[in-house]
Amino acid sequence: MSGEAPPAGAAALLLEVQHETRYTYSAPVSLAHHLAHLQPLQDEHQTLLAFDLDIEPAPGRTAAGQPARGTVDAPVQRFFSFVQPHRLLRVRAHSRVRVLPRFEDLLPAASPAWDGWAASLRYSPGAPYRPEVEFSYPSHFVPRLQALRSYAEPSFPAGLPVAQAALDLMRRIHADFSYEADSTSIDTPLSQVLEHRHGVCQDFAHLMIGALRMLGLPARYVSGYLLTEPPEGGPALVGADATHAWVQLWCPGTPGVPSTGPAAGWLDLDPTNNRVPGAGHVRLAIGRDYGDVTPLRGVIRGGGRHSMEVGVHTRVLQAA
Repeated sequence: MSGEAPPAGAAALLLEVQHETRYTYSAPVSLAHHLAHLQPLQDEHQTLLAFDLDIEPAPGRTAAGQPARGTVDAPVQRFFSFVQPHRLLRVRAHSRVRVLPRFEDLLPAASPAWDGWAASLRYSPGAPYRPEVEFSYPSHFVPRLQALRSYAEPSFPAGLPVAQAALDLMRRIHADFSYEADSTSIDTPLSQVLEHRHGVCQDFAHLMIGALRMLGLPARYVSGYLLTEPPEGGPALVGADATHAWVQLWCPGTPGVPSTGPAAGWLDLDPTNNRVPGAGHVRLAIGRDYGDVTPLRGVIRGGGRHSMEVGVHTRVLQAA
């Protein structure tokens, strides 16, 4: 069982992200309402320098806002709708982001013991409310499964530091499950992913979140982008040609985990690539699971059969 974190990035990067989604319909869509999570988050480790959203055809109505879920780093939502018939929808998001590494000084072995930490988060009448505990409960795409607890337990012997145990769980998921593009869909049950041992990044994120939650540990889903070639070196990363997904574990007080700002107390873990995200990971939106932060979704009238194409390109403009 390893107690060392995979290396995080050591330098800030200025990144440009181009993200295009294209829907083609076999029949006209007469009415459509869409919701997008395509604007990167901003905090002391990630600065959004520019963002542009180009929609074709031009929507009849647009709006922006944040969901009232009680989390201070809730993602920016974009709403747009159409009343004119159309057979093609193209949504292009262009972002420029400066990203600072957050976990280069991580000391997993100095985090609190996982079992005592989980016990302190259990509900107790009269105890102060902790909003982070919301992320220890099941959600739509991450149900309670005893098989998830059984899978997690070998990484969590009594008294082991929580960050050290989570790193081992991440390593095991990376080793035990095969990344196979298009092998699952968002409707594939998590129990099936666990049984068949293959999937894509959102499956691995849901799997790790579910395993942590079954032990009483708050964990949440991160949607974002990453560079194909990590700035901190090592092999090419998996999941760079589309939106990526990884996990955040609530473990405040751990050396190397941010202690201030919206991301305070949350440790990022990427089970698809078995690494602690560095400056090459751009955070887009954070929620309980994929359903909270779907990049683009909507309700339409008409359209018949449709096809969807997604393309993402992330490049380094300069190293700060």
